[in-house]
Amino acid sequence: MQQYIDSYDFAGKKAIVRVDFNVPLNENFEITDDTRIRAAIPTLKKVLAGGGSLIIMSHLGRPKKVDAKFSLKHIVAHVSEKLGTPVQFAEDCQKAQAQAAALKPGEVLLLENLRYYAEEEGKPRGLAEDASDEEKKAAKAAVKASQKEFVKTLASYADCYINDAFGTAHRAHASTALIADYFPNDKMFGYLMEGEIKAIDNVLKNAQHPFTAIIGGSKVSSKLAVLENMLEKVDNLIIGGGMGYTFIKAQGGQIGLSLHEDELMPQALEILAKAKEKGVHIYLSTEAVCTQEFSNEAETKVFPASEIPADWEGVDAGPHSLGAWKKVIESSKTILWNGPVGVFEIPNFAKGTLRIAEDLAEATANGAYTLVGGGDSVAAVTKMGFADKVSYVSTGGGAMLEALEGKDLPGIAAIRA
Repeated sequence: MQQYIDSYDFAGKKAIVRVDFNVPLNENFEITDDTRIRAAIPTLKKVLAGGGSLIIMSHLGRPKKVDAKFSLKHIVAHVSEKLGTPVQFAEDCQKAQAQAAALKPGEVLLLENLRYYAEEEGKPRGLAEDASDEEKKAAKAAVKASQKEFVKTLASYADCYINDAFGTAHRAHASTALIADYFPNDKMFGYLMEGEIKAIDNVLKNAQHPFTAIIGGSKVSSKLAVLENMLEKVDNLIIGGGMGYTFIKAQGGQIGLSLHEDELMPQALEILAKAKEKGVHIYLSTEAVCTQEFSNEAETKVFPASEIPADWEGVDAGPHSLGAWKKVIESSKTILWNGPVGVFEIPNFAKGTLRIAEDLAEATANGAYTLVGGGDSVAAVTKMGFADKVSYVSTGGGAMLEALEGKDLPGIAAIRA
């Protein structure tokens, strides 16, 4: 039975909380961006304020074995500072029974990196490249068998389970999905997860119309399932960024050296045909900012997006495209933005993406619901200072992408079960 963190009595209880503390560290093991830590603090403080104690678990990086550079000990001091209380550290997440049992209300224990263990992901490690199918099968079975004990041990530390790691909600890992079975009446979402789920529902289930999705990024291949799912939901679909050139070329346009995927042109035409059939308006770039050199100092020219000279490359949306898209955004009540519409890492090619961010901020101020989801568009809106001027900015790149594809996320399903 799903509980809610605001209505749960944490007094005297130990809560094991899955967070996403997969933060970037520099060569001195200093945190360079603590956004993910700050995002989890309200949930953690709620448990402590309610008279509970905390066992925090997370992964860091993608270690294939125990590796000191991926140790969560590097973030203990920072988490202590943000929580306002000392954080103890368990050097082995599978041998923390005594430390967990000794926790008093108000105390905090951070477990070592979950991914030091193959059981967290449920995938065998160390197999020889020439391993036979039988060997692979046996190794997988062995990990799955030991995974049960791994999960059981983690669950034994606590009285209740909270999942507040949306960034890993699309993974059916031990700590994000399997552990929930041990807490049938004492499992819940943290505040971050609740916010993400509400934001997804606001666009996929409860959207006010007109509903516009702006899908950008470099490749159609990475967004094909998103585009297909959006066709079932939206009134308008703006396709920008590098992926737009596949659609333009598929219709006979000349795109010069612009990024595209020839093998996906048939699917692009199918999407255009389906959109027409469903009455969904698709907006592609009508003119593009182009360059002959991938550099911020390079000369740029604006060409019609379907008439780019052979030795030029489209790197940003042109003024005419942005003007047309602004009108669509202004008339929408729900707007989803996933992916930049140009090479936003280079300032001179980021003007289109900045304009989209500005248009979304204006639409939000005028009452529209705006969700920014996906790694690059989140990075863009944050870098450009608009994160607090839209309705919601998602923290989970891959998880948000799979949600937009219409998939059930294991980390969410496990709590709702």
